[in-house]
Amino acid sequence: MPECFAPPTADAVPVHAVRPDGIEALAARLPAAASAWLAATGFEAGAGVVAVLPGEDGRLAAAVLGLGKAQAAARIPAVDPLFAGALATALPAGTYTLASGFDDPAAAALAFALGSYRFERYRARRKPAPRLVLPDGADGADIGRIADAIFRARDLVNTPANDLGPAEISGAVRTLAERHGADFTEIAGEDLLAHNFPLIHAVGAASTRAPRLVDLTWGNPAHPKVTLVGKGVAFDTGGLNIKPDASMLLMKKDMGGAAAAIALADMIMDAGLPVRLRLIVAAVENSISGNAFRPGDVYKSRKGITVEIGNTDAEGRLILADALALADEEAPEVIVDFATLTGAARVALGPDLPPLYTDDDGFAEALLSAGTAVGDPLWRMPLWRPYEKMLDSKVADINHISGGAFAGSITAALFLSRFVEKAQTWAHLDVFAWVPSAKPGRPEGGEAHSARALYALFKARYGAGA
Repeated sequence: MPECFAPPTADAVPVHAVRPDGIEALAARLPAAASAWLAATGFEAGAGVVAVLPGEDGRLAAAVLGLGKAQAAARIPAVDPLFAGALATALPAGTYTLASGFDDPAAAALAFALGSYRFERYRARRKPAPRLVLPDGADGADIGRIADAIFRARDLVNTPANDLGPAEISGAVRTLAERHGADFTEIAGEDLLAHNFPLIHAVGAASTRAPRLVDLTWGNPAHPKVTLVGKGVAFDTGGLNIKPDASMLLMKKDMGGAAAAIALADMIMDAGLPVRLRLIVAAVENSISGNAFRPGDVYKSRKGITVEIGNTDAEGRLILADALALADEEAPEVIVDFATLTGAARVALGPDLPPLYTDDDGFAEALLSAGTAVGDPLWRMPLWRPYEKMLDSKVADINHISGGAFAGSITAALFLSRFVEKAQTWAHLDVFAWVPSAKPGRPEGGEAHSARALYALFKARYGAGA
């Protein structure tokens, strides 16, 4: 359970949530000094704005969270489920309790927890933090498992590559397996060739840190098979198609897809969902040396498809191709892959809204609804098959990038789709894994985009209890 939660106490400061049209009614219920302060400061209940109110003795009497005006758009919730995360950074140290105006106190408590995250590996927290009493009826165990899993994922993404290489990514999966009693296997270095993972080997060969294929399995084999696949590029120089310095600056986050997959697997196992879970992570570092793979090279993939290399800075889809081929071999009910894959996705949808690709309409609708409900949104993009021609190669079965500047996220998804044919449902998530500017419940830095949405979907689909 995150340290941001406190045991019940009579001294907890009440926190109220309010819309602009409810300020007057709330003020009438507050102590006189608090009400006067609210009026004097011109509080307008803007979305995520927090006001701290003094009492007659100068101590804190209450706090107020603005919810903003209701949104009319169908795909936008009336209240952002993570608005309460603003309390974790705006409130002074002390113990607080949710008093009124929160439609879903449990969701608000989770948002508070997510907003309380700080990356402290290299610099300790500088001041005491506020703590919240869990609301009555809230599932503390579920809130704790979600927050803890997201925290671990954020830690992975925030850790620089000098301390987090392919071996350390593998170690995170091994630790997860030990925590939940799962089976763990790893194939590294030249053994990747012996076990037919040529694309993973090619991408990682130039690094002094050996590439790896990590495979975790958990649960009853008779239960529905759910497989998660994560792109774990510990750092991406771009290879011989080297990135400019500005583009390379955040490449420690290029393993963010793996971090999201790890977080989701953690939640599923801790909740005991009745599935046979498999987590596959391809962990590499895309470096430059004499044995680096080159534009124009051709490799035969695990699936047998020959792939021409169009650009070595599009390495993620190559390692995913071999990992997806492995995942597909046992024909699971669901495969979901997570990858920080294309800048085109960010141009289209920005940093907060990952594109979702799938041919399963029912799965897509359920996932979009779950994401909206828990404040972990996605947006569906088309697997537009006519664009497959953009991946044509004159010397191989397929080129791994398109020949032009258009539809980069779509063509990347189409490339990956060539390596999945047996799974009942396949979904690809092109995540950013980073919050460039802090928002309620989303501190600046690494993020496990889509993990909470999928956890909500799988809980609804499969139910709890193994």
